[in-house]
Amino acid sequence: LTISNFCLLSHSNHNNLTMNLINAAVALLALPAVSAFAPTTPALGLRTFSAPSTFSFELEAKKSISDLSDAELKGKKVLVRCDVNVPLDGKKITDDTRIRSSIPTIEYLKSKGAIVTVCSHLGRPKDGPEDKFSLGPCAERMSELLGQEVTLAPDCIGEEVAKIIDGASEGDVIMLENTRFYKEETKNEPGFVEKLAAPFDMFVNDAFGTAHRAHASTEGVTKFLQPSVSGFLLAKELEYLDGAIQNGETPMAAIVGGSKVSSKITVLDALLDKCDKIVIGGGMVFTFLKAQGYNVGTSLVEDDFVETAKEVLQKAKDNGKTILLPSDIIIADNFAADANIQVVASDSIPDGWMGLDNGPASTLEQKEFLSDCKTVIMNGPMGVFEMKAFEKGTFGIVDILADLTKENGAITIIGGGDSVAATELSGRAGDMSHISTGGGASLELLEGKVLPGVAALNDA
Repeated sequence: LTISNFCLLSHSNHNNLTMNLINAAVALLALPAVSAFAPTTPALGLRTFSAPSTFSFELEAKKSISDLSDAELKGKKVLVRCDVNVPLDGKKITDDTRIRSSIPTIEYLKSKGAIVTVCSHLGRPKDGPEDKFSLGPCAERMSELLGQEVTLAPDCIGEEVAKIIDGASEGDVIMLENTRFYKEETKNEPGFVEKLAAPFDMFVNDAFGTAHRAHASTEGVTKFLQPSVSGFLLAKELEYLDGAIQNGETPMAAIVGGSKVSSKITVLDALLDKCDKIVIGGGMVFTFLKAQGYNVGTSLVEDDFVETAKEVLQKAKDNGKTILLPSDIIIADNFAADANIQVVASDSIPDGWMGLDNGPASTLEQKEFLSDCKTVIMNGPMGVFEMKAFEKGTFGIVDILADLTKENGAITIIGGGDSVAATELSGRAGDMSHISTGGGASLELLEGKVLPGVAALNDA
């Protein structure tokens, strides 16, 4: 995670610091129809969540590993596409959420006597193998979580890989080296796909985070391996997210953070009618502020999207929905942990200062605003939470959501990498209903796009 990914907050407050309700709606995290799944098998040794029984799933379902018989799994060489694209500090994993989330599927396959081989990408290698992008740390961490050795193959294709897999026993777990060490992976090149699939009998996709990519390891191998089914994580992600939004209890709210309007405008425009209430934070707020004629100091603004912001606000107003933006913000004279800071009204950002978090009054307003909500989705932090001086807004809203679930039984879904990282850091992840592992996949799902990694799987 980098500081540039976290962003800033602000909003206008005409004459005072009272709750700033704007009749507009930016229903960011409402999800369009996608394939859905039957309730998944409980995770083995890890916290998981089942979709609430009040949700109904009427969409075309895809097969998951729980639909396969023991005979279809015992002794089979199974290629499992996981998403272990975790953040690293050198060789140290700084957030192992994605690896932990892959364990239930692997444990299940092992218990059925399958020979499990995990494949994944890590980072964005440019010209072939790079040691800093090796999956070695991921294999080591997975070994610790499984309580057994995970053999790291020296490559993801070739004779040496085939020998390792052929020599493995039932219940063994192997991890292939980074699939993106080959450019053919992202190009879904047929020759590479065939080599990748060659040692295996069947395919399991458990990588929601890459399900929006038609790559060799997510979509291509389904042409050579049958059956091709979902793992528990992929099934749960789609089931939970789609079920919550399409059939979730109301009032429903979305919390939208992040640095840029440009990255989420398609979602905003397409889903204005999905939520009853919206809380907006992050750097995108300043583009909306500028659209309303307010001074934003040196805060991040996308000038090319000011007119777009005006159109979104007008469309939202026409739909009669409500947005809450912060009434006070923490501003700084420099983008640094030791900058001089002060709290000001959202319409009073002075020249030369930038917003880095929402203020304490805004957090109280958010708590009241969301107090009656039955379903809440969060995507994006409220401030630069990796700097201690600017963490309170993000951790404050995380606490609000956790308490809504714990005390009121609300369904709370955390989506997006930054949101997940903040929730984990806050110590409240265990109190949320669902922690999503998707980033780009979530956004494309929100925009109504087909996820190739899902579409390619066998129908139930």
